[in-house]
Amino acid sequence: MTAKQSPMTNLTQLTLSDAVDGLKAKKFSSQEITEAFLTQIDKSNPSLNAYVVVTADKALEMAKASDAKLAKGEGGKLEGAPLGIKDLFCTKGVRTTACSNILGEFTPTYESTVTQNLWDQGSVMLGKLNMDEFAMGSSNETSRFGPPSNPWRRTNSNVKLTAGGSSGGSATAVSADLCLAATASDTGGSIRQPAAFTGLVGIKPTYGRASRYGMVAFASSLDQAGPLAKTVKDAALMLEVMCSGDDKDSTSLHLPVPEWTKSVGKSIKGMKIGVPKEYRVDGMPEEIEKLWQQGIAWAKAAGAEIVDVSLPHTKYALPAYYIVAPAEASSNLARYDGIRYGARQSGDGSLTSTYETTRAKGFGAEVQRRLLIGTYVLSAGYYDAYYLRAQRVRTKILQDFEEAFKQCDALLTPATPSAAFGYGEKGDDPVAMYLNDIFTVTANLAGLPAIAMPAGLDAQGLPLGLQVIGKALDEEACFKVAAVIEQSASFTARPEKWW
Repeated sequence: MTAKQSPMTNLTQLTLSDAVDGLKAKKFSSQEITEAFLTQIDKSNPSLNAYVVVTADKALEMAKASDAKLAKGEGGKLEGAPLGIKDLFCTKGVRTTACSNILGEFTPTYESTVTQNLWDQGSVMLGKLNMDEFAMGSSNETSRFGPPSNPWRRTNSNVKLTAGGSSGGSATAVSADLCLAATASDTGGSIRQPAAFTGLVGIKPTYGRASRYGMVAFASSLDQAGPLAKTVKDAALMLEVMCSGDDKDSTSLHLPVPEWTKSVGKSIKGMKIGVPKEYRVDGMPEEIEKLWQQGIAWAKAAGAEIVDVSLPHTKYALPAYYIVAPAEASSNLARYDGIRYGARQSGDGSLTSTYETTRAKGFGAEVQRRLLIGTYVLSAGYYDAYYLRAQRVRTKILQDFEEAFKQCDALLTPATPSAAFGYGEKGDDPVAMYLNDIFTVTANLAGLPAIAMPAGLDAQGLPLGLQVIGKALDEEACFKVAAVIEQSASFTARPEKWW
């Protein structure tokens, strides 16, 4: 059945690449596929809580403009393709709050570079997606709008599961067919962990590949934008458009963006793939270990050579991250004072009271926890003991990777220490929650590209993912290996529709 003959809802199940091809071939119009998504969002969002703003009129206007271009045989790489945008990316004229009360109804007068790149290539905006407040969290429970629901459920269970954090809304939306793909961001695993929890592909590029201009800042030396998508090819296509050099971001890399879609499907014969022994952690479920071994076997079968490597400072990665990230957050979030923009609480009328009351009422508990940690480690008596030491550990972690990459071209590891967990199952214990980032955080500290892709289901029918970490600027290796694993795993499972 061609898309032209199929019911409208089937358009929402297309991959991004197939949708773009279908639009160019005029099998359906941008207006048709956009309306199909808006109908789905209307029906499903009350149960899933993926979107915090739906921009229906804007989407149809953009779709109309795309159809006019497509009719003339013109248009960009993503012409007419409906996408979801994480509520961290400033969108001109559309409310952007990073899912925090402190930003109130803030509506930017400018566009983030990443979203501008998407609009320049013809994408259609369906709306803004739910996330952890200021991207601080691993379960999307800290959002002012309440958590989204993972479309996946455990077999014979109605327990509400997390879609991961902080990009939980993006993962929910793509996994439940509420957009073709979505923007996300990754500070310590916020793209790759939600990808693993929802059976999706998510990549964090090399630090500096994507501009941070117009992204609400959490930890400036760690934050990086990337996509959540249904396939490795879709992720490559999204990343090609999202990345660019940018004079508005001093950390942006002014380098040509490769055609990563051409890496997908390339042979990995002769490639050396490293397996770091430190990623075998105490208490890791047996099925994660089994999946990892399966991934290694798939890479071997595709002609890659497997090399055992060591990253000795891995055990210090999480402690270092939970010093560096909160320190940078306490500096970045000092700008939210209730004076210049966002929500204001006046207190007793004095300036100090306005600051204090605004921040006490505007920031949620997790954000306050991290700001306190960050301010503490930057304070005069503790700066050397904590912050400088954490930066030195970070350098050691980068050196570990540099040594390992002398022996191999990419690393293969698990993406998460478990499948998606239920809401409330880890919320009382911040440390248990922080351990979710154990396999992902090293790539952020070292600024390396890393991709997560689905590789199987656990005993309860939930998706499990593997991760490929590449050398700096070698996203190509990530896409090549990920595509081989994707093909070998032939992961076609979809969540059973309960919503």
